[in-house]
Amino acid sequence: MEYFINCNTSTLAPYTAPLDQTRALHLYRRLGFSASVDTVNQATGQNAGTLVDTLVDQAINMAPTAAPVWADWNNANYPADDDARRQLVNQQRSEFALGYANALLSNNLRDRLSFFWSNHFVTELDVYECNSFLYHYINCLQRNAIGNFRTFVSEIGLTSAMLYYLDGVYNNGNNPNENYARELYELFTLGEGNGYTEQDIIETARALSGYVERGEEGCTQVTFRADRHDTGTKTILGQTGAWGYDDVITILFQQRPNEIAEFICRKLYEFFVHPDSQDDANNAQTIIDGMASTFISNNFELAPVLRQLFKSEHFFDDEAIGVIIKSPFDFYLNTLKETSFAYDDTVLGSMLNYSGMLGQELFDPFDVAGWQRDRTWINTNFIIGRWLTIESILESFYQQNNEQFRSLGLSITGTTGLTSTNPDVVARLIIDFILPKGLLDEGEYAKAFAIFRSDVEDVYYEGGNQESWTLATWPQAPYQVYLLMQYLARQPEYQLK
Repeated sequence: MEYFINCNTSTLAPYTAPLDQTRALHLYRRLGFSASVDTVNQATGQNAGTLVDTLVDQAINMAPTAAPVWADWNNANYPADDDARRQLVNQQRSEFALGYANALLSNNLRDRLSFFWSNHFVTELDVYECNSFLYHYINCLQRNAIGNFRTFVSEIGLTSAMLYYLDGVYNNGNNPNENYARELYELFTLGEGNGYTEQDIIETARALSGYVERGEEGCTQVTFRADRHDTGTKTILGQTGAWGYDDVITILFQQRPNEIAEFICRKLYEFFVHPDSQDDANNAQTIIDGMASTFISNNFELAPVLRQLFKSEHFFDDEAIGVIIKSPFDFYLNTLKETSFAYDDTVLGSMLNYSGMLGQELFDPFDVAGWQRDRTWINTNFIIGRWLTIESILESFYQQNNEQFRSLGLSITGTTGLTSTNPDVVARLIIDFILPKGLLDEGEYAKAFAIFRSDVEDVYYEGGNQESWTLATWPQAPYQVYLLMQYLARQPEYQLK
């Protein structure tokens, strides 16, 4: 698949034109996992700034997922029998995964962001192996997803999931462990080798010492023990004192605000706008600098930065549309949202399973650096896996209720679908909704039109009699939409958002 070079020269000036369908879809595909046809139609014609403010405000005011009954269980709460314990643990994980997947589908920007941050402040469930730790980790991501980044950094580092994943619980005063200190700078705030030294890591590890598991049961929340903390003098980023955990966060944000802002804004830019932020031919650096300035002047609040970016001409530029390769979660969840096909937890569970097969397992990023996204999502095995799994999913939707496909076509095409006897006109509208930039050229459209025409005889497309074809009335029309969807799902353009 061609890798897109960033040719976007637009600025952070507000985008003022009414949103067309393409840009409304672009907004929802980037700020969430897309949207239904009805939602896109309602957004079409709106002012971008007004809609962005609504979506950001919703994210800010959204309550986190309710705590499950096992949120604070430790190992003593589970059955003593190994098989019974394992079965209950797996049942809880499965239910929580489905609940979170439904949140991704329902909560637009808030859980798009919580999912983004799970790939920034990475932990892996298969390393720390504790359901209560998972709940509190996701709760931290949701509460801070669009809040204050300094608060976020402070809170995430004290979650039991993180303290176990990066060995914070093994970091005590007489035997410091440097893992978390290193990743705090390298992956979470500054970037590799940017504004810190190896000695800073050693000294920071000493300051972060003293957080250990309490009790004998196992899977018990981590707590601070003063007798395990190194109380000596440390020099961190040029500042000397008997520093502890809170001091590290304060010093980091006081001494390296520019580095933090640039690093985080670049990561947000590459996730929401374009994976290429380094090419000198575009003005991505200018955009990132503007975002970073907003970030610092707003005391590291995330919402003002995201409002500025999402309202901008740069975000809505043609060069920003359809240039990011869908992750497996995007691939499946976008299909669910845009079709509005009926689904249950069995369907959603299959999609979670398929995503894991394609390299994106929920709660288990690849390693501490996270999924590398974009081009890493596509190789020979993964693209074949996408084709086979989406083919199976669409087939099951058709078998369940084939009229869903007619309804989808009519919701996209509106009056045209009710009245037009020209299948090519109808198919083009469907294609241009499903694919962010349509197909490559008219030759490719012609191939898709031939699929959509199916084996309906041409005489029925000519109009003028009671047996004329329309999407609304033709008995075979659901199958035609189904065939077109199956064809489009295999196209390179379907892998993009």
